[in-house]
Amino acid sequence: MSEADGTVRIAAMSDVHYGKTSQGTLQSVFADVTKNADVLVLCGDLTDYGLPEEAQALAKDLTAVKIPIVAVLGNHDFESGNEHEVAKALTDVGVAVLDGDAVEIAGVGFAGVKGFAGGFGRGALGAWGEPSIKAFVHEAIEEALKLENALARLRTPARVAVLHYAPIRATVEGEPIEIYPWLGSSRLEEPLGRYEVHAVFHGHAHKGSPQGTTAKGVPVYNVALPLLRERYPERPPYLLLEVPRRHIALADERIVERRRA
Repeated sequence: MSEADGTVRIAAMSDVHYGKTSQGTLQSVFADVTKNADVLVLCGDLTDYGLPEEAQALAKDLTAVKIPIVAVLGNHDFESGNEHEVAKALTDVGVAVLDGDAVEIAGVGFAGVKGFAGGFGRGALGAWGEPSIKAFVHEAIEEALKLENALARLRTPARVAVLHYAPIRATVEGEPIEIYPWLGSSRLEEPLGRYEVHAVFHGHAHKGSPQGTTAKGVPVYNVALPLLRERYPERPPYLLLEVPRRHIALADERIVERRRA
């Protein structure tokens, strides 16, 4: 936590797409994160083809990050069927890789899940027809349930959701409309409305929009590295979000009052 301004500073980025020869390419970015943030959040597509060697290259660079790191995997990290090895390479250097799990850091709770596709609102794919369609929709529902369970386990006053796929349409706008259904699912939005979530981070949509809100006003940030580089070329490619300490303290007071009641 930053004692000077009374905040927890969260640096978030996604879609770093590390290859076998990528080691060192984000060294200056990670050094900047360490200097300016209290927590680093990585929202999936950490590797290019989901190879253990790619994850190891990233893991070596992350050893220079001297703050806690929270991550989820993305679709690229599953490409080669080595997602467990990818996750292990990162957990071996202290990264908290979440998959329906939650972790608390400095009074802020992080709930993480990859998420899935399926579309948004009235355009969301329904579980009707062929078994393959039902299986696809079931995957999206399972990911939403994992997110809900992770959020439910948190007892922290401030909660942050970490996803790869988008939970709302607004942050994928800018991509070709034909691929919207493959960029996220509004089923992921449903759990966000049942808990007091301070913010949501995701990636995946390289040409999307940086920010939107859920139907209940929760801010959602698309932190895909290619998007941040294109929109904000004058600054390092990560989003820095401050959670005011007073927000955490006030929520703590509410929890105490509920327990007394």
